[in-house]
Amino acid sequence: MFTKDIGIDLGTASILVYVQGKGVVLREPSVVAIDKNTGKLLKVGTDAQQMLGRTPGNIVAIRPLREGVISDYDMTERMLKEFVKKVSPFSLFKPRLLICVPSGITEVEERAVVDAGIQAGARRAFLIEEPVAAAIGAGIDITKPDGHMVVDIGGGTADIAVISLGGVVESASIKVAGDKFDEAIIKYIRRRHNVLIGERTAEELKIQIGCVYPPQEEKSLEIKGRSLMTGLPQVFTVTSSEMIEAFEEPSTRILEAVHGVLERTPPELVADISNNGIVMTGGGSLVQGFDKLIEQHTGIETHVADDAISCVAYGTGKSLDMLDAMQDGTINLSRRKQLNG
Repeated sequence: MFTKDIGIDLGTASILVYVQGKGVVLREPSVVAIDKNTGKLLKVGTDAQQMLGRTPGNIVAIRPLREGVISDYDMTERMLKEFVKKVSPFSLFKPRLLICVPSGITEVEERAVVDAGIQAGARRAFLIEEPVAAAIGAGIDITKPDGHMVVDIGGGTADIAVISLGGVVESASIKVAGDKFDEAIIKYIRRRHNVLIGERTAEELKIQIGCVYPPQEEKSLEIKGRSLMTGLPQVFTVTSSEMIEAFEEPSTRILEAVHGVLERTPPELVADISNNGIVMTGGGSLVQGFDKLIEQHTGIETHVADDAISCVAYGTGKSLDMLDAMQDGTINLSRRKQLNG
């Protein structure tokens, strides 16, 4: 069997794998569980995620990607190897990988991702910027001389970019995204209710009742945590109004980044963006009311893309057709063209 090229959305919270001709075939949390004593890899993805915060002393469940970049190189490589093996178990040739990375990535971090891809069993590894992939996945024709703004809020980073003629004109990548929203919830609950909750409970709160803009109807959720006063379990109710309060700091930082990118964008492109609107992608964009909040602050129509979580993976998949025109480690086609001019 000949290999098919593979596109990977290497996210801090989850990894999506797109195989040419098949679409998105794998969606797993980016978590690995290892035995500390032997260094043996026990579980990867969903199975490992269920172990987070629940492991005995010798087993550790870790997330090898933090804030959009590799924090544990060895584990990332082993995790990628497992996922590549899962999606192309029987093949004569090694596949080519196209891996998605945040737009603010440094050259050292770029190198680490390419190396991890090669070590995981790829013949060659290429890179693509997340906002570019997100725009392609959201159905935007990025090749035209027409400005589009994409706000991609993932687990570790929020990438804001203005795209025209197939490349990024202006961008900002900040380490404020889904994980920071979870942290904000944990801090808020601790301060307001004197109760300690775990990451998974915080994520559940974010998904169920999280919002950054006053909702039409108030929602509430009953959760369990450990009282800091007594050290015993405590059940209490959290409302969506409290979520707005908890999310104030991270959502303000994302708004400031959007504002900053607009300020640096050439006026012609700003005019295009006000006509075309702002497109939001990534899991973080699903926090209720985020599009309304950005629209209120910028005065530009904002909407969340269909299937926002998979946009980057689909965009990476569609870009696989362009691999022959790319160089190893290419991150932004337009930037490389200018360099090679």
